This record gives sequence, C-alpha cells and structure tokens, in this order.
Amino acid sequence: MRLITNTRRNVTEASDDIPFPSIDAKTPLRLLAQCPQAAETPLLTSDDLAKRTGTRAVHVKDERARMGLGSFKALGAAYVIAHDAVAISAERPETALVGQTYVTASAGNHGLSVAAGARAFGAKAVIYLAETVPEAFAERLRAKGAEVFREGAIYEGSMAAAEQAACDNGWTLLSDSSWPGYTEIPHRLMEGYLAMIAEVATSLGDAPSHILLQAGVGGMAASVAAYARALWGATPTIIVVEPEWAPALQASIEAGHAVVTEGPASSMGRLDCKIPSLIALKGLMRDADFFATISENEAADAMPILTAAGLETTPSGGAGLAAVIAATSEQRQMLGLDETSTILAFLSEGPES
Repeated sequence: MRLITNTRRNVTEASDDIPFPSIDAKTPLRLLAQCPQAAETPLLTSDDLAKRTGTRAVHVKDERARMGLGSFKALGAAYVIAHDAVAISAERPETALVGQTYVTASAGNHGLSVAAGARAFGAKAVIYLAETVPEAFAERLRAKGAEVFREGAIYEGSMAAAEQAACDNGWTLLSDSSWPGYTEIPHRLMEGYLAMIAEVATSLGDAPSHILLQAGVGGMAASVAAYARALWGATPTIIVVEPEWAPALQASIEAGHAVVTEGPASSMGRLDCKIPSLIALKGLMRDADFFATISENEAADAMPILTAAGLETTPSGGAGLAAVIAATSEQRQMLGLDETSTILAFLSEGPES
C-alpha cells in the first residue's frame, strides 16, 4: 500500500466554477421515504475485523442490498431521475418522464441505477459499456429495460461515446463524474449518497476516529467526507483508497490539480477510473486526511478475510477495509490507528453473482 498525507487539507478554492459537494441530506432522505423499495441498510459491527486490525471497533455500513440493486449506487442516478420526475409532476411521477432518454457509461453499478430509475419513471435508459465489462452485467442492464452498447477499450472510451450520443440525440447525459461545464447533474447525484452517511450518523451516534472510503471518480468518498466534516468536524481521520493502477485522486492531490492517470485494468473494476470527478476532487482536497492506493494482491488477499467475517463482497466493494488490513505497522502509526480507534468503513456492493 502506498500512503500519502493530504498537504492541501482545508484548502478552499472557491474562485472556480466547480462546486463543493452538497451536505443537504434532507432532500434525498425525503425522496427515499416515498419509495416503496427504499429501506435503511444495516450498520454492522465486526469483532473479527476489530481483532485483526487491533482496533476497538470496526463498523461497516452494508450497502449490498440497497433497494434491490446490490450497491450504494442505487442512491445516485436513480435519485437524480426521481428528482427530475417529481419536479415535472409530483402527483404522477411514475409517468412524468415518458419520452425522455438518459444515457451514460458505466463500469458497474451506476448503469443499474440509471436503468432502474428510468424504468420507474417512464423514461428510457441507454448504457455504454467498455469491452472490459462482463457480458453478465450487460444482461442485468437489459433485464431492467436498458438499451446497451459496447464502445471503447476502457471506461473513458465508453464515456466519450455516451457524451457523443447525448449530443447527437438530445438525450440527458447522466454521468457520475463531473468536469468544467458539467456539474449540476453529478452534484445532485452525489447528494443522493448522503443518505448513507446520514443513516450511519443516526445509528452510530459518536464520531468514529477513522473513516475508510474507497473511490473511483470519487463521488461517494467526497459526499461522505463532506457530511462527516459538517457533522463531526476534524475528529475523524478520513482515508481515501484507490487501486494502484487507477490512482486518479492520489495523483491529483500530489500534483495540486486534476490529472489523467494510466495503468492496466484493475480487478477493482468499479474503482478503475483514471480521471477524477472535479467536484469530488475539490471536496476531498478540503476534507480528506490521507490518500492510499492498494495493489491487486492486497485487494485479493482481503476477500477471504472479509468473507470469513460475514462481509462477502468484491475487491471494489471491500477496498477500504482491504487497506486497513494491508497497512504496515509504520502506516498504522502514520494513520494514528491503535487499540482505542473506532473505524467506519463501507461495504459498497455485494459479491459478483
């Protein structure tokens, strides 16, 4: 594991047109309360992981069954689409978006959220997948009514195709990343993720000493970190974890600006993003304390440990916990982890079916 300190912590650059992440959890919680499929996910406590990591407690927010979609992403794109539908017709949102099309690229669960949200509110979903995405996932998307196209060797290629399709056809691009000129939709999407940390705060009460957040483009990590800072201030040490083959956030923090990274395809496929979301990067520059990258082997080695603890997931879903499992004694000291520490981590998706 490679671990760096965020030397830009608390730096706020409000002069550009990139917003900081939202901390308004009330809006997504209000919409979730109107959804028959919505239910609060459990906050688990793992004695096995506390013992293994030498800490007082390890709390795990379990997103494996969120709204029947199998990941936290159910709170993102589907929330954006629900927000659009209610804005058009609060009385009949289920038909408010008939005739509209949402298009996106996906490396995993974001596409399922777009497909499910579109279907629920009468819209059409078009999803672009890179060549590396398994065909089984394409079939899951089609089963939810989405039209699926293959484009590009990696995620960035499929994202370019989705952008072009939106432009050519007048469709709504619903990306979970952000860039100059494209911030409103991803800002709202990230707002949906606040439901997770708001639920944690109600269940947990006291602030954890450490929060582990796996990241791809960084949307979930930045949303949780922003809310945690608003709620608990400087108390939690926040650690962002990425694959070493896709260190978009870590590399950008070191450079002081967004950079494009390169590397092979990672087994942490949902985190295998080479370009950071600018909203996420701005928020995490301000809010995160450390940025870590883990190897393919470190992620793989953690999987049987998590399964034995009743937390079966994928290398993507358990990357945050994999980092603390892999940490050396020197890295633990750097992070301030000891027998008095209480860890909060997120199991962001269920195991591959």
